[in-house]
Amino acid sequence: MNSAVSPRPGRHLRRPDWAGRNYSLLTAAAFVTNLGGHGALIAAAFAVLENGGDGGDVGLVAAARTLPLVLFLLIGGAVADRVPRHRVMVAANALNCVSQGLFAVLVLTGEPLLWQMMLLTALGGTGQAFFGPAAEGMLLSSVSGAQASRAFAVFRMAMQGAAVGGAALGGAMVAVVGPGWVLAADAAAFAVAGAMRALLDVGHIAPREPGGGMLADLREGWQEFVGRPWLWAVVVQFSIVGAVVGAADAVYGPLVSRDHLGGAGPWGLALGFFGAGTVAGALLMTRWKPRRLLLAGTLCVFPLALPSAALAVPVPIGVLCAVMFVTGVTLEVFGVSWMTALHQEIPENKLSRVSAYDWFGSVALTPLAVALAGPAEDAFGRTEALWGCAVTVFTVTALVLLVPDVRRLRRRTKEIATGPATAGANGSADAECPVGGHG
Repeated sequence: MNSAVSPRPGRHLRRPDWAGRNYSLLTAAAFVTNLGGHGALIAAAFAVLENGGDGGDVGLVAAARTLPLVLFLLIGGAVADRVPRHRVMVAANALNCVSQGLFAVLVLTGEPLLWQMMLLTALGGTGQAFFGPAAEGMLLSSVSGAQASRAFAVFRMAMQGAAVGGAALGGAMVAVVGPGWVLAADAAAFAVAGAMRALLDVGHIAPREPGGGMLADLREGWQEFVGRPWLWAVVVQFSIVGAVVGAADAVYGPLVSRDHLGGAGPWGLALGFFGAGTVAGALLMTRWKPRRLLLAGTLCVFPLALPSAALAVPVPIGVLCAVMFVTGVTLEVFGVSWMTALHQEIPENKLSRVSAYDWFGSVALTPLAVALAGPAEDAFGRTEALWGCAVTVFTVTALVLLVPDVRRLRRRTKEIATGPATAGANGSADAECPVGGHG
C-alpha cells in the first residue's frame, strides 16, 4: 500500500494514516534533540581537551554519562510501564536541559574542573536512563500494521538527518566560537523538545493494571527478555560492540582528528557523513522490507568495524568520511529491522521494560571501555587499540549469527491481535534515539 495520500481538489495534502499526531510530535522532538545532541558530543570532548585534559580525561567524562544508564535503566523501564510515558520523557528532558545549561555556563565563564564536568554529564546520563525506555515504548506503540517498518524508517531518517547538520554545525561552532555555546544550544534543544513531548495525547490509553511492585515488574520484564534467544543474543552482541565503538568514537576519534586531521572541524565533518549515511539507509528502508529481519540486520553490523580500522591507519579525511557514510547506511538497515522485530514480537504493556533490558545490556560495558580507552592507549598504543576495536566488532557479530532464531526470525505480513496497541484513524496510540541501545 502506498503510504502517500492523493490530494483531493480544494484540500490540502494530509499526513499518511500511520503518521498520527503522537508519531509526528515524537519525530519532531527527536529531530530537535538530535540536532543539538550530536554537536554537544563533540563539544564535551573538546571542552575537556581545551581545559588541559587528555585522552583519559575525555574517557572519564564520557563514562560519567554512561554509568548512570547502567544504574538506573531498569528502574526507568519499570517506571515507564507504570507512569504515563510522556511524563517520564518530559521530566528527563528537563533534567538534561538543566545539566547541559550548567555545563555551558561553566565552560563559558571559566575553567571547569574535571569533577564538575563529570558530575553534570552524570546528571544528563541519569535523565537518559529514564527517557530511553519511555521513548522507545512510546514510539513502538505509536504505529501499527503493515506500515510500521516504514514509519520507523521515516522516524529514523528525520532523527538521523538532524545528525548531518548537528555534527557538522557542532564541529564548526566548536572551532569558531568554542564548545560552551554548542552546549548552550543543546540545553535549549532539550527545552523545546520537552515542550513538544508535553503535548502528547495518551488520554485514551487505559491505566496499567496494578502489579506486584517494582521487583515483580522487573522480574516480568526479565522473563520476557530471556525467553527470546534472538533478543538476548543481539543485546549481548551490542554490549560488546557498543563498548568498543563507543570508546573509539568518544576518545580515539577526537584525538586522531586533533593529531592528524586538523582538529574538531574534520571530526565533525566525518560524523556528519555518518549521519548522512544513516539518512540514506533509512530512506532505503522505507522501500526495502527484508523477510529475515535480524539476518539482514546482523549482516549489516560488520561494517561497524571499519571506522576503527580507518582511524588506526589513519586514512585521509576524505576516505574516513566515505567509511563513515557506508557505516551509517548499514547501521540503519539494522536499526529499522531491530525496531520492527521488537514491535511485532513484544507485547505493548512490556515494551518499556524490555527496552530497558535492551539498553542495559547494550551500555553495561561502555563505561568501563570508555574509561579504559586512555590507559589502553598508553599500554598498547593508539593504533593497536583501534585495531583491537575493529577485530572485536567483527568477531562478536560473526558469533551472533550462530543463534538459529537470529537467522530465522521473519517479518510478519499481518498485524497480530495481541501485539502493540492499534492506532486509531488518525494514527494516534499510546506511544522514541537512536532507539534502544542500538542507535
